Amino acid sequence: MTTNSDSVNNELDLAAMPDSMWEMKPWWCQPWSIVLTGITIPVGSWLLLRQWLVTLPAVAVIAGWWALFLWQVPAQYAAAVSAAKAK
Repeated sequence: MTTNSDSVNNELDLAAMPDSMWEMKPWWCQPWSIVLTGITIPVGSWLLLRQWLVTLPAVAVIAGWWALFLWQVPAQYAAAVSAAKAK
C-alpha cells in the first residue's frame, strides 16, 4: 500500500506548456497531415470502388475525426493552458 509521501506527483504543469498543442506533435500529427489524410481516403475510396455506400461513411467518420482533433481538442488544450497561465 502506498502513502501520500510515497506517491509521485504526476500532474502536468500546464502553465509551462506551449500555447499551441501543435508545437508538441510530430509531423504526421499536424493539421496539414490530418487534412491531407482525410481528403486522400475518401478520394481514394471513390476512385477505386466508385461506391457511395463505402465513400459516404468514410467521409462521415473523417468529418467526426476532424471535428474532434482539429477543433475540439485544440480548443480545450488552449483553454486549459490559458487558464493555467492566468493563475
